[in-house]
Amino acid sequence: MRALLLVDHGSRKAAANDNLAAVARLVEHKLPAGTIVRVAHMELASPDITAGVAACVDAGATDIIVVPYFLAAGRHVSEDIPRLAAEAAAGHHVSVSVAEPLGVHSLLAELVIERSGLRS
Repeated sequence: MRALLLVDHGSRKAAANDNLAAVARLVEHKLPAGTIVRVAHMELASPDITAGVAACVDAGATDIIVVPYFLAAGRHVSEDIPRLAAEAAAGHHVSVSVAEPLGVHSLLAELVIERSGLRS
């Protein structure tokens, strides 16, 4: 069974961390029923990536796709998250892959326009 694990940086502010859970709920509603969607924070908040991977495994996942909730492929996305995900998966019989960050995408451009109020 596949799972998505959304990972952001994490914050000391709970409200900031709650945003990732809200996005996860939106994603989950757009996927087929029963698809596993969990969240984790790279640092500063829980659950961390180890706990996020364990939550996916506990829900029945055998294949976990880690989705960095980041705009660019900086050091956290290209080095830290893959390393932490691999370490977290090492104790489980599960495959883990890391998707590309949100990056440059036309849907993000649409969101920028919508948020700016410039939609005509």
